[in-house]
Amino acid sequence: MLFQLDDELWFPDPRLGEEDGLVAVGGDLSVDRLLLAYGHGFFPWFSFRHHDEPLWYCPMQRFVIFPSEIHVSHSMRQLIRQQRYKVTINRDFEGVIQGCASSQQRDEEDGAWLGPDIIRAYTELHRQGFAASVEVWDDQRLVGGLYGVTLGKAFFGESMFSLVPNASKLALIHLAQTFEQLGGKLIDCQFETPHLRSMGGRFISYDEYKKIIFS
Repeated sequence: MLFQLDDELWFPDPRLGEEDGLVAVGGDLSVDRLLLAYGHGFFPWFSFRHHDEPLWYCPMQRFVIFPSEIHVSHSMRQLIRQQRYKVTINRDFEGVIQGCASSQQRDEEDGAWLGPDIIRAYTELHRQGFAASVEVWDDQRLVGGLYGVTLGKAFFGESMFSLVPNASKLALIHLAQTFEQLGGKLIDCQFETPHLRSMGGRFISYDEYKKIIFS
């Protein structure tokens, strides 16, 4: 079942959604709606060239990384020890989200989702303290990073990019280790990829997921 949202701030029971996790369409990308969405496991994902309204997903099987389970390979340990790259947090959110949007010409792809409206919405979330970025630098050049939404003990990853090999892996490892030190419990990856699985990602049920993000 697919629900049509209106101007009121609400989301339906995600268990009633489509098999692929699509639950609702419509509404807006206001800070209040985004915070309500993430607080219940929803996230917007839609091709900005083909849809005038946001599509809202909430899969019943959640692909996540527990910070304590982040996998750091031997080659990544060597790269970290070399200290070739510097990793920072919230130093250049705008640079990261623009990098995620345009690296490898992603913004020219037919199904590109990180369009101007999404960029504005998450930049405002960051301005209000609800979104964060991790940056990877080669000297003064931004060569990779990731960004996402931070609520309570959960980090909801949105996108990452690399202009040099392994930059996004460095960013994710730094995020997991720092987040664990701060008491973080879960990194929501939204969708499974081989890259994220190799770094410790695994599926949990929505019920288990909900207990963690609501705790």
